[in-house]
Amino acid sequence: MAKLVKVKEPVRIRTKKLANGNESIYLDLYKDGDRVYEFLKLYLIPEKSKVDKEVNRKTLELANAIKAKRIVELQNNEHGFKANTTRSKVNLIKFVLYLADEQLAKSGNKRSYYYTLHSLAKHLDAYAGSKITFAKVNTEFVKGFIVYLRTATNFNYENSKKKPKDEILSQNTQYNLYKKFAWVICKAMQADILVVNPLSKLDNSDKPKPEEGQREFLTIEEIKRLMMTPCKDDMLKRSFLFCCLVGLRYSDVKHLLWNDLRKDNNGETILRLRIVKSKRYEDFPVSREALKWLPEERGADEDFIFSLGKNDNSNRKLKKWCTSAGITKKISFHCSRHTAATLNLSLGNPIEVVSKLLGHTKISTTQIYAKIVDENKKVAVRKQDGIFD
Repeated sequence: MAKLVKVKEPVRIRTKKLANGNESIYLDLYKDGDRVYEFLKLYLIPEKSKVDKEVNRKTLELANAIKAKRIVELQNNEHGFKANTTRSKVNLIKFVLYLADEQLAKSGNKRSYYYTLHSLAKHLDAYAGSKITFAKVNTEFVKGFIVYLRTATNFNYENSKKKPKDEILSQNTQYNLYKKFAWVICKAMQADILVVNPLSKLDNSDKPKPEEGQREFLTIEEIKRLMMTPCKDDMLKRSFLFCCLVGLRYSDVKHLLWNDLRKDNNGETILRLRIVKSKRYEDFPVSREALKWLPEERGADEDFIFSLGKNDNSNRKLKKWCTSAGITKKISFHCSRHTAATLNLSLGNPIEVVSKLLGHTKISTTQIYAKIVDENKKVAVRKQDGIFD
């Protein structure tokens, strides 16, 4: 994989020592070709206690927020998205690619927004040409783009030997491209490039829908089989089985701290943590069965409970472990969350309770698992057919 080029920051936070021992925070930036210093009237104090450290942390947090705002302002000027320009003349595709670069600079991850936004730019070019401006982006334009996506060629397979060159976009890819396009429109409105959202007049029936994908999960018997099967990575085994019982995502279990384990008013063990995806704090009750899969030695409060690598690497190890256990299902680490949902529903827990256990914001998400459980019940009953013939 090619190394990512480190993006040079156009704005830097610097400090100046004052006579009273404090440090004045200022920004060092280049504006219109000149070096400019902006003093923020924010100050770091000597750290003599935990309170002092917390005060400085919040001060730096505010300084970084101001820095981020200045970077966006400078980039908007550089790319022609100035307040005094005619907004509607901004090139749509250039704006999409600008957002792609901005997201890459923030995350350093091309697999996030970057690749999908580049794909979106290609399809917008194929649909409307490279010179399309926001002046042309109205509701009819969006409807036409949605129709185009239904029969569009998947550019990812142009040089692929695995699939034919005329492979059309899958339903989920159409949906993902539309969602990113909607995100671009929101960004354009925030930048005052658009005044009216062209998507607001679309009927829900016009919008691309995702496929109802198969949510793979493990049965109780399969979980038992994994418990009995050795895994070369003991930490992976413990964390996966823990998540099968608790329902955490990989991003959350990877960053789980010993300090996140608490006791509630009844003396029951709970996890209180900030969910990476939703940014909300949630409480997760932990059963005694789940507690068995914690590492045998407890670390310090601020230590990670499970030492895990990248998700892709963990999934490769997980696949080998499942194969050793005789499980042929296509299992990824996220299947542990699906397993927790179906397990709790199979045990007779009300769907409203399971929804809260998993931190779902919509009960409709949990209902997908309820359908799976209902279908499994039907399959179980069908096994009675003909046994007395």
